[in-house]
Amino acid sequence: MIERPIPATGEKLPVVGLGTWQTFDVGRSPAERKAQQEVLAAFVAGGGKLIDSSPMYGESERVVGDLLQAANARPRVFIATKVWTRGEAGGVHQMETSAALLHAKPIDLMQVHNLLDVATHLKTLRRWKEQGKVRYIGVTHYQVGAFDELARILRTEPVDFVQLNYSIQIRDAERSLLPLAAEREVAVIVNRPFEGGNLLQRTRGQQLPPWAAELGCTSWRQLFLKYVIAHPAVTCVIPATAKVAHLEDNLAAGTGALPDEATRRRMIALLDSFGGR
Repeated sequence: MIERPIPATGEKLPVVGLGTWQTFDVGRSPAERKAQQEVLAAFVAGGGKLIDSSPMYGESERVVGDLLQAANARPRVFIATKVWTRGEAGGVHQMETSAALLHAKPIDLMQVHNLLDVATHLKTLRRWKEQGKVRYIGVTHYQVGAFDELARILRTEPVDFVQLNYSIQIRDAERSLLPLAAEREVAVIVNRPFEGGNLLQRTRGQQLPPWAAELGCTSWRQLFLKYVIAHPAVTCVIPATAKVAHLEDNLAAGTGALPDEATRRRMIALLDSFGGR
């Protein structure tokens, strides 16, 4: 799989990671976790590394942590999670709980989720990074309306990562935030590459264009992920799934040729021709 360096250190990450929102919020029995166990095994076997979670995602942290520990796979993955509460004490408690649930000490990446009480948590995270409790720190959001605040933080705070929404359909990040991240040498994790499934709905029943084969694409998922990965500022994209077939489809987007600018414009025009949004 294609890898991109984390600007702060040069450490490389495969360009396709794994999100866990909704898909890993399941119970504790082996039967309830079977699909997630299979997905994690296929993810690691397929060369994936970054797994993103959050306390906001129900049981996802516990499920990821337990399954990775059972498979002795923790050293082979890069664990990213988030702090999502108010106040210094509350943040410390939540992050310590996340580390325990994920069996991740240190946590590879801790992010301030949706910028909630961001100044307070970044202060704690800077201290934790110095102490070796986290390896990298970052901020996240999933809405275009937060881009101005994300930009302010990138300009004023020493963060290693920013997580944001970006897709072939919602391309606002291209205007200023992705160039700013590149300028500030901040790694970029992309969420919502399929716009919550909307992109896949728009293309349901539509045939892939013949020229998609030039990129090695055999599905719309791969084409849409390659659009995102092709932006040079993007470090990793994190589609979420609990289905091995979808996981393998997503991972395939991280291999082979990527579209150049002319092809990306062609991809946009093709999507626009289908109508809807």
